[in-house]
Amino acid sequence: MHLSAPLYRLKREARLLSRRDALPLHAALDRIALREGFRSWSLLARRACERSPAARLYPRLSPGDMLLVGARPGEGKTLLALELGVEAMKAGHRACVFTLEYVEREVEARLEQLGAQGALKNLLALDCSDGICSARIVERLEGCAPGTLAVIDYLQILDQRRDTPDLQTQMRDLSAFARRSGAILAFVSQIDRSYDPAKKPLPDLSDIRLPNPLDLRVFGKTCFLNAGEVRFAEAG
Repeated sequence: MHLSAPLYRLKREARLLSRRDALPLHAALDRIALREGFRSWSLLARRACERSPAARLYPRLSPGDMLLVGARPGEGKTLLALELGVEAMKAGHRACVFTLEYVEREVEARLEQLGAQGALKNLLALDCSDGICSARIVERLEGCAPGTLAVIDYLQILDQRRDTPDLQTQMRDLSAFARRSGAILAFVSQIDRSYDPAKKPLPDLSDIRLPNPLDLRVFGKTCFLNAGEVRFAEAG
């Protein structure tokens, strides 16, 4: 299955089409689906979810993993991380989302769109407080079962407060907690403005925006996105 653009971009295109042509949104979605070779949007969405990057990536994660998900704005890095949380819940594990980018109702709405509905919502916890740091993340996850997946949106928020340890110390503590607890920690990360997709099709660790030093070897697995492409890699 090959779409002309990622699913979230096709949805955005459908919303624009709906406003431009005064179409109901469902009609605009179906029109986009027909263009992509599907009878309806529901069929396209179902097939896309079956082969989504998150569905392919999740089985490659193991308890204790530290995962970095990096991309420029608008490329779907947060969406992919949230989809990983949904995949964890589908597998019977808990998921927790730590974010300063969105309020709870926005995160809940996005997760519901991704399939976190009904009984699955009982496996979800959200933290959108201003106090997100390594100590708070560990406190919220303490006692969690192995396989619990936590999304931290985003890595650089841990480096913004003056009353918390430096980023290197926080990441060292989180890595130790992940190994001890068996939790999977997925960090959404910003990419430096100097990254040029014309020179390199996908960013890598050298393109991570780091105002302060961090040994990126703390991440055992990485996932980078750009222009609909996804590259997953394991350290070593």
